[in-house]
Amino acid sequence: MLNSIVSPLYAATLEQALSASSLRHKVISNNIANVNTPGFKKSEVVFESLLQRALDGGDGDTLPLVKTHEKHLPLASPGEMVTPVVNTIGTTSMRTDENNVDVDIEMAEMAKNNIYYNAVAQQIGKYYTGIKSVINGGK
Repeated sequence: MLNSIVSPLYAATLEQALSASSLRHKVISNNIANVNTPGFKKSEVVFESLLQRALDGGDGDTLPLVKTHEKHLPLASPGEMVTPVVNTIGTTSMRTDENNVDVDIEMAEMAKNNIYYNAVAQQIGKYYTGIKSVINGGK
Protein backbone atom coordinates (compact mmCIF):
# COMPACT_ATOMS: atom_id res chain seq x y z
CA MET A 1 0.00 0.00 0.00
CA LEU A 2 2.72 2.44 0.99
CA ASN A 3 4.57 1.67 -2.24
CA SER A 4 1.56 2.77 -4.28
CA ILE A 5 1.35 6.05 -2.35
CA VAL A 6 5.08 6.84 -2.36
CA SER A 7 6.01 5.89 -5.91
CA PRO A 8 9.16 7.56 -7.23
CA LEU A 9 8.07 6.79 -10.81
CA TYR A 10 4.73 8.54 -10.26
CA ALA A 11 6.37 11.62 -8.74
CA ALA A 12 9.04 11.80 -11.46
CA THR A 13 6.43 11.43 -14.19
CA LEU A 14 4.28 14.21 -12.74
CA GLU A 15 7.29 16.50 -12.40
CA GLN A 16 8.30 15.82 -16.00
CA ALA A 17 4.75 16.46 -17.20
CA LEU A 18 4.78 19.79 -15.38
CA SER A 19 8.13 20.72 -16.94
CA ALA A 20 6.90 19.70 -20.40
CA SER A 21 3.77 21.79 -19.95
CA SER A 22 5.88 24.77 -18.90
CA LEU A 23 8.07 24.33 -21.97
CA ARG A 24 4.94 24.05 -24.14
CA HIS A 25 3.70 27.36 -22.71
CA LYS A 26 6.98 29.05 -23.67
CA VAL A 27 6.88 27.57 -27.19
CA ILE A 28 3.26 28.65 -27.75
CA SER A 29 4.07 32.13 -26.41
CA ASN A 30 6.97 32.34 -28.85
CA ASN A 31 4.68 31.29 -31.69
CA ILE A 32 2.16 34.01 -30.78
CA ALA A 33 4.91 36.62 -30.40
CA ASN A 34 6.10 35.85 -33.94
CA VAL A 35 2.69 35.83 -35.62
CA ASN A 36 3.69 38.80 -37.79
CA THR A 37 7.27 37.72 -38.51
CA PRO A 38 7.63 36.87 -42.21
CA GLY A 39 8.92 33.35 -42.77
CA PHE A 40 8.49 32.28 -39.14
CA LYS A 41 7.58 28.63 -38.67
CA LYS A 42 5.73 27.59 -35.55
CA SER A 43 7.04 25.01 -33.11
CA GLU A 44 5.34 22.42 -30.95
CA VAL A 45 6.33 20.29 -27.95
CA VAL A 46 6.09 16.50 -28.12
CA PHE A 47 6.05 14.81 -24.72
CA GLU A 48 2.97 12.71 -23.99
CA SER A 49 3.49 10.25 -26.84
CA LEU A 50 7.16 9.81 -25.88
CA LEU A 51 6.21 9.20 -22.26
CA GLN A 52 3.52 6.71 -23.24
CA ARG A 53 5.98 4.81 -25.42
CA ALA A 54 8.52 4.70 -22.58
CA LEU A 55 5.93 3.50 -20.07
CA ASP A 56 4.74 0.84 -22.50
CA GLY A 57 8.25 -0.58 -22.64
CA GLY A 58 10.04 1.29 -25.38
CA ASP A 59 9.77 1.10 -29.12
CA GLY A 60 8.13 -2.32 -29.24
CA ASP A 61 11.36 -4.12 -30.18
CA THR A 62 12.50 -4.51 -26.58
CA LEU A 63 11.02 -6.18 -23.54
CA PRO A 64 10.33 -4.09 -20.45
CA LEU A 65 12.70 -4.78 -17.54
CA VAL A 66 11.39 -6.31 -14.33
CA LYS A 67 12.97 -7.13 -10.98
CA THR A 68 12.79 -10.82 -10.09
CA HIS A 69 14.05 -10.41 -6.53
CA GLU A 70 13.52 -7.56 -4.07
CA LYS A 71 17.29 -7.28 -3.42
CA HIS A 72 18.10 -6.60 -7.06
CA LEU A 73 19.27 -3.13 -7.96
CA PRO A 74 16.39 -0.78 -8.79
CA LEU A 75 15.61 -0.33 -12.45
CA ALA A 76 15.83 3.06 -14.05
CA SER A 77 12.26 4.17 -14.42
CA PRO A 78 11.20 4.90 -18.00
CA GLY A 79 9.63 8.19 -16.99
CA GLU A 80 12.99 9.50 -15.81
CA MET A 81 14.46 9.06 -19.29
CA VAL A 82 11.83 10.99 -21.24
CA THR A 83 12.52 14.58 -22.20
CA PRO A 84 10.18 16.78 -24.21
CA VAL A 85 11.15 17.50 -27.81
CA VAL A 86 10.51 20.81 -29.58
CA ASN A 87 9.69 20.33 -33.27
CA THR A 88 9.49 23.09 -35.86
CA ILE A 89 6.53 22.70 -38.20
CA GLY A 90 7.76 23.89 -41.57
CA THR A 91 5.45 22.09 -43.97
CA THR A 92 2.54 24.53 -43.95
CA SER A 93 2.09 28.23 -44.53
CA MET A 94 -0.92 30.23 -43.40
CA ARG A 95 -0.15 33.33 -45.43
CA THR A 96 1.77 34.56 -48.44
CA ASP A 97 4.70 35.64 -46.24
CA GLU A 98 5.36 31.93 -45.44
CA ASN A 99 4.39 32.33 -41.76
CA ASN A 100 2.36 29.35 -40.55
CA VAL A 101 1.13 30.65 -37.18
CA ASP A 102 -2.64 30.83 -36.70
CA VAL A 103 -3.19 32.89 -33.56
CA ASP A 104 -6.62 31.31 -32.92
CA ILE A 105 -5.14 27.81 -32.92
CA GLU A 106 -2.26 28.92 -30.70
CA MET A 107 -4.64 30.53 -28.19
CA ALA A 108 -6.73 27.33 -28.10
CA GLU A 109 -3.55 25.30 -27.53
CA MET A 110 -2.54 27.72 -24.77
CA ALA A 111 -5.90 27.25 -23.02
CA LYS A 112 -5.63 23.46 -23.38
CA ASN A 113 -2.09 23.52 -21.98
CA ASN A 114 -3.21 25.71 -19.08
CA ILE A 115 -5.86 23.15 -18.12
CA TYR A 116 -3.29 20.35 -18.44
CA TYR A 117 -0.75 22.23 -16.29
CA ASN A 118 -3.33 22.90 -13.57
CA ALA A 119 -4.45 19.25 -13.56
CA VAL A 120 -0.86 18.00 -13.20
CA ALA A 121 -0.11 20.57 -10.48
CA GLN A 122 -3.22 19.42 -8.64
CA GLN A 123 -2.08 15.78 -8.86
CA ILE A 124 1.35 16.71 -7.50
CA GLY A 125 -0.35 18.48 -4.59
CA LYS A 126 -2.48 15.41 -3.86
CA TYR A 127 0.59 13.18 -4.07
CA TYR A 128 2.51 15.18 -1.47
CA THR A 129 -0.59 15.55 0.71
CA GLY A 130 -0.84 11.74 0.69
CA ILE A 131 2.79 11.41 1.72
CA LYS A 132 2.26 13.95 4.50
CA SER A 133 -0.78 12.00 5.68
CA VAL A 134 1.24 8.78 5.82
CA ILE A 135 4.03 10.51 7.76
CA ASN A 136 1.52 11.97 10.23
CA GLY A 137 -0.15 8.60 10.72
CA GLY A 138 -3.30 9.40 8.75
CA LYS A 139 -4.16 12.52 10.74
